[in-house]
Amino acid sequence: MVAELGLVFPARSHLLRGSVRGAGHTTPDGFAGRDESALLRAGQPDYFGWLDHVRAAAGCTRPIRLTGHLFTVEAGTGRLLDERHTDHLPDAAIYKACGNRRATVCPACAGVYQADAYQLLRAGLVGGKGVPESVTRHPAVFATFTAPSFGTVHTRTVRVHTCTNRKRCDCRPDPCHPRRDTGLCRHGRPAVCWARHEPGDEVLSRPLCLDCYDHDHQAVWNAFTGELWRRTKQTAERHLNQIARQRGIPDVLVTTPGGKVRRVPPVRLSHGKAAEFQARAAVHFHTLIRADGVDPLDPTAVVPPPPVITVDDVAQAVKHAAAQVAYTTPPHPDRPEGWHIVWGEQLDIRPISLGTGEVTDGMAAGYLAKYATKSTEATGHRSTRLDADTIADHADPDGDHTARLIDACWRLGRPVATPAPLSSRPRNPRPEPGFGPPRDCPGCGTRTRYRACPVCVAERQAALDTQPTNPASGNPYARLRRWAHMLGYGGHFLTKARRYSVTFQLLRDTRITYRRHADQADEQYPPAVEPDTAVVGVLTFTGAGWHTSGDALLANTAAALARDRQRTAREELAHELHRQATPPVDHPNERTAA
Repeated sequence: MVAELGLVFPARSHLLRGSVRGAGHTTPDGFAGRDESALLRAGQPDYFGWLDHVRAAAGCTRPIRLTGHLFTVEAGTGRLLDERHTDHLPDAAIYKACGNRRATVCPACAGVYQADAYQLLRAGLVGGKGVPESVTRHPAVFATFTAPSFGTVHTRTVRVHTCTNRKRCDCRPDPCHPRRDTGLCRHGRPAVCWARHEPGDEVLSRPLCLDCYDHDHQAVWNAFTGELWRRTKQTAERHLNQIARQRGIPDVLVTTPGGKVRRVPPVRLSHGKAAEFQARAAVHFHTLIRADGVDPLDPTAVVPPPPVITVDDVAQAVKHAAAQVAYTTPPHPDRPEGWHIVWGEQLDIRPISLGTGEVTDGMAAGYLAKYATKSTEATGHRSTRLDADTIADHADPDGDHTARLIDACWRLGRPVATPAPLSSRPRNPRPEPGFGPPRDCPGCGTRTRYRACPVCVAERQAALDTQPTNPASGNPYARLRRWAHMLGYGGHFLTKARRYSVTFQLLRDTRITYRRHADQADEQYPPAVEPDTAVVGVLTFTGAGWHTSGDALLANTAAALARDRQRTAREELAHELHRQATPPVDHPNERTAA
């Protein structure tokens, strides 16, 4: 049976990734734990039916299990045709892929997300999937915005490269931070480094002196990068429209739905943006910036900009905005003058070409899609959202670089608003201070003599520390605590302008429709029409993960085999299309003999 399944088991059994804790039975060696559960599952009569049932989430690390009722209704009238419960399905549950974008959490779902991100970003450069093909005539650039310096860090600088592959650079670097004087900081630590660091050196991007490094400024900068990018795009768009007016391009007159006529600048920018954490735990952005025009009859349409606007103009506008945009954050009790938010000096702007060139559409889209599946892994920190109970495990004012950043987020994000005076507070009944007779808390069941249960008070405080921030609260730094596990950055890792391209939802709906009609091999792909019946589910979340480690092993193996078959089919199809497109070439000897 093992040979037929094509499974290879290790000598010792460990809990397989993706299974629930405690799944299977682990013993030191032999067919143990997951091996027994896998053989038990594979030996059941409905094994292939179970594989077909879990196929939608077979490659997922921790699939979502849903239970409840499924109703089949008539689409037009809503008449109930059939009703069934998930108890009659394999494992009495419906498996759904988790859909996590992070490759370190679920590689299978992250691969789907990365493929969708690639198609979404590339469609904004070459068209397709609902985007007009005229976008190929729009000037576009690939720009990288970096963070400023918050302190001296170990670096690897190569002035002249002699290698052929920068990713595997083995050139001799310059000394890290050479100085002729003693090179001592104000804390008495060396501020000089004569080492020539190798590419994989662990000290790269780490501060030379942790006490000199401004961790507070970096945490605040990570939190306010979204506003910095918004102002940068607005400034670049205004500069581009100034260039258009200087070249005689007037504003466009657009009629609003209310019948009024307003003047609109003739050029606007659309973007696709991916965030990436550097090793020093600072965020920088990779952006695709495309220039669009304005259609007076349909302001929502994507049309080319005026012909006088070139890719050099877009690059100049972006460079101007990155150098000019700067602002100061609101006052904070620890820093009444606020923090200065500005881009770093390293700015890379390259024009995007189609098919061939230094930066092509496929290279740029693939670059952004790759970083959209990453998070804080480059910094060495990985954790879920932190609260009052878990913050002590990661934050340390005297710890390493990331521990101090997390401590800065938690300290700066503390409540700083002035409480309302006692006369204006609502008079709510409060328990009297001190001790009382022993009792069981009605909320959590804790046995206590306190009139206010300490367990419930701690839980409420933890919820307040991590609840979503309200802009009306008057504390713009409150979100630092909510995003302390992300080192202050609370934005999306992949964003785009509304007019840049299609949405993830459209791609997912198209894929669902395709899979529903995948069995119709002899028919053309049908249009998305409303079916005669619809299945309505009233489902409840019951857990995440596979029931046993054997189920996880079998499902992941089946998904891996399916991916291998699909990859082989794509390679064969690409080879066949290339062979048909390439004209045959006669051999020189054959021509001579003829």
